[in-house]
Amino acid sequence: MIMPQPPGADDDTPVFVISVAAQLAGMHAQTLRSYDRMGLVSPGRTTGGGRRYSARDIELLQEVQRLSQDRGVNLAGIKRIIELENQVEVLRGRLAELSEELDGARTELAAAHAAAEQAAASVHASYRRDLVPTRTPQESALVVWRPPRRRR
Repeated sequence: MIMPQPPGADDDTPVFVISVAAQLAGMHAQTLRSYDRMGLVSPGRTTGGGRRYSARDIELLQEVQRLSQDRGVNLAGIKRIIELENQVEVLRGRLAELSEELDGARTELAAAHAAAEQAAASVHASYRRDLVPTRTPQESALVVWRPPRRRR
Protein backbone atom coordinates (compact mmCIF):
# COMPACT_ATOMS: atom_id res chain seq x y z
CA MET A 1 0.00 0.00 0.00
CA ILE A 2 1.42 3.39 -0.99
CA MET A 3 1.32 5.85 1.89
CA PRO A 4 0.73 9.55 1.34
CA GLN A 5 4.00 11.35 2.14
CA PRO A 6 4.77 15.03 2.60
CA PRO A 7 7.35 16.44 0.16
CA GLY A 8 10.91 15.42 1.06
CA ALA A 9 9.85 12.56 3.34
CA ASP A 10 10.91 8.96 2.82
CA ASP A 11 9.63 5.63 4.21
CA ASP A 12 11.50 6.14 7.49
CA THR A 13 10.40 9.71 8.15
CA PRO A 14 8.04 9.78 11.17
CA VAL A 15 5.12 11.91 10.00
CA PHE A 16 1.82 10.25 10.96
CA VAL A 17 0.14 10.92 14.28
CA ILE A 18 -1.25 7.86 16.04
CA SER A 19 -4.84 8.36 14.88
CA VAL A 20 -3.81 8.55 11.20
CA ALA A 21 -1.38 5.64 11.57
CA ALA A 22 -4.11 3.53 13.21
CA GLN A 23 -6.49 4.32 10.37
CA LEU A 24 -3.88 3.55 7.69
CA ALA A 25 -2.95 0.27 9.43
CA GLY A 26 -6.59 -0.69 9.96
CA MET A 27 -6.23 -0.88 13.74
CA HIS A 28 -7.37 0.90 16.85
CA ALA A 29 -5.03 3.55 18.30
CA GLN A 30 -4.93 1.65 21.60
CA THR A 31 -3.55 -1.39 19.75
CA LEU A 32 -0.72 0.77 18.42
CA ARG A 33 0.03 1.98 21.95
CA SER A 34 0.13 -1.63 23.17
CA TYR A 35 2.46 -2.66 20.36
CA ASP A 36 4.72 0.27 21.22
CA ARG A 37 4.84 -0.75 24.91
CA MET A 38 5.67 -4.34 23.89
CA GLY A 39 8.43 -3.17 21.55
CA LEU A 40 6.82 -4.59 18.41
CA VAL A 41 6.66 -1.25 16.60
CA SER A 42 8.54 1.71 18.03
CA PRO A 43 7.50 4.98 16.41
CA GLY A 44 9.46 8.19 16.50
CA ARG A 45 8.65 10.74 19.17
CA THR A 46 8.12 14.46 19.10
CA THR A 47 9.84 16.70 21.64
CA GLY A 48 6.58 16.63 23.59
CA GLY A 49 6.55 12.81 23.59
CA GLY A 50 3.84 12.30 20.97
CA ARG A 51 4.17 9.27 18.71
CA ARG A 52 4.93 9.80 15.02
CA TYR A 53 4.72 6.81 12.70
CA SER A 54 6.58 6.41 9.43
CA ALA A 55 5.32 4.59 6.34
CA ARG A 56 7.67 1.73 7.28
CA ASP A 57 6.11 1.61 10.78
CA ILE A 58 2.66 1.32 9.23
CA GLU A 59 3.82 -1.50 6.95
CA LEU A 60 5.22 -3.25 10.01
CA LEU A 61 1.91 -2.80 11.85
CA GLN A 62 0.13 -4.38 8.91
CA GLU A 63 2.62 -7.27 8.95
CA VAL A 64 2.04 -7.77 12.69
CA GLN A 65 -1.70 -7.90 12.05
CA ARG A 66 -1.28 -10.35 9.16
CA LEU A 67 0.97 -12.67 11.19
CA SER A 68 -1.38 -12.54 14.15
CA GLN A 69 -4.70 -12.94 12.36
CA ASP A 70 -3.85 -14.92 9.23
CA ARG A 71 -1.00 -17.07 10.52
CA GLY A 72 -1.98 -17.44 14.18
CA VAL A 73 1.41 -16.31 15.50
CA ASN A 74 1.32 -14.96 19.06
CA LEU A 75 2.78 -11.52 19.85
CA ALA A 76 5.95 -12.96 21.45
CA GLY A 77 6.55 -14.95 18.26
CA ILE A 78 5.90 -11.89 16.13
CA LYS A 79 8.39 -9.89 18.20
CA ARG A 80 11.02 -12.60 17.66
CA ILE A 81 10.29 -12.69 13.92
CA ILE A 82 10.74 -8.91 13.72
CA GLU A 83 14.01 -9.10 15.68
CA LEU A 84 15.34 -11.82 13.38
CA GLU A 85 14.31 -9.89 10.25
CA ASN A 86 16.11 -6.82 11.62
CA GLN A 87 19.23 -8.92 12.26
CA VAL A 88 19.06 -10.26 8.71
CA GLU A 89 18.87 -6.71 7.34
CA VAL A 90 21.88 -5.65 9.42
CA LEU A 91 23.83 -8.69 8.21
CA ARG A 92 22.87 -8.02 4.60
CA GLY A 93 24.15 -4.47 4.98
CA ARG A 94 27.41 -5.72 6.48
CA LEU A 95 27.74 -8.29 3.71
CA ALA A 96 27.31 -5.55 1.11
CA GLU A 97 30.01 -3.47 2.87
CA LEU A 98 32.39 -6.44 2.95
CA SER A 99 31.67 -7.17 -0.69
CA GLU A 100 32.58 -3.59 -1.60
CA GLU A 101 35.76 -3.83 0.49
CA LEU A 102 36.65 -7.11 -1.21
CA ASP A 103 36.11 -5.56 -4.63
CA GLY A 104 38.40 -2.70 -3.62
CA ALA A 105 41.04 -5.12 -2.36
CA ARG A 106 40.84 -7.10 -5.60
CA THR A 107 41.31 -3.90 -7.59
CA GLU A 108 44.33 -2.96 -5.46
CA LEU A 109 45.78 -6.46 -5.83
CA ALA A 110 45.34 -6.37 -9.61
CA ALA A 111 47.05 -2.96 -9.73
CA ALA A 112 49.94 -4.22 -7.58
CA HIS A 113 50.27 -7.31 -9.76
CA ALA A 114 50.35 -5.17 -12.90
CA ALA A 115 52.97 -2.88 -11.34
CA ALA A 116 55.12 -5.89 -10.40
CA GLU A 117 54.84 -7.27 -13.93
CA GLN A 118 55.81 -3.90 -15.35
CA ALA A 119 58.79 -3.64 -12.98
CA ALA A 120 59.95 -7.15 -13.97
CA ALA A 121 59.62 -6.28 -17.64
CA SER A 122 61.65 -3.12 -17.06
CA VAL A 123 64.41 -5.10 -15.35
CA HIS A 124 64.48 -7.63 -18.16
CA ALA A 125 64.66 -4.84 -20.73
CA SER A 126 67.71 -3.39 -18.98
CA TYR A 127 69.79 -6.56 -19.42
CA ARG A 128 72.88 -5.99 -21.57
CA ARG A 129 72.53 -7.64 -24.91
CA ASP A 130 76.29 -7.76 -25.62
CA LEU A 131 76.84 -10.65 -23.22
CA VAL A 132 76.72 -13.85 -25.23
CA PRO A 133 77.24 -17.33 -23.86
CA THR A 134 80.37 -18.91 -25.27
CA ARG A 135 79.19 -22.44 -25.05
CA THR A 136 75.78 -23.89 -25.43
CA PRO A 137 74.88 -27.23 -23.87
CA GLN A 138 75.03 -28.89 -27.31
CA GLU A 139 78.70 -27.93 -27.73
CA SER A 140 79.96 -29.45 -24.51
CA ALA A 141 82.65 -32.09 -24.77
CA LEU A 142 83.81 -34.83 -22.51
CA VAL A 143 87.44 -34.65 -21.47
CA VAL A 144 89.16 -37.45 -19.59
CA TRP A 145 91.86 -36.36 -17.25
CA ARG A 146 94.70 -38.67 -16.46
CA PRO A 147 97.30 -37.81 -13.93
CA PRO A 148 100.87 -37.74 -15.22
CA ARG A 149 102.99 -40.90 -14.62
CA ARG A 150 105.55 -40.75 -11.93
CA ARG A 151 109.07 -41.32 -12.97
CA ARG A 152 111.07 -43.66 -10.93
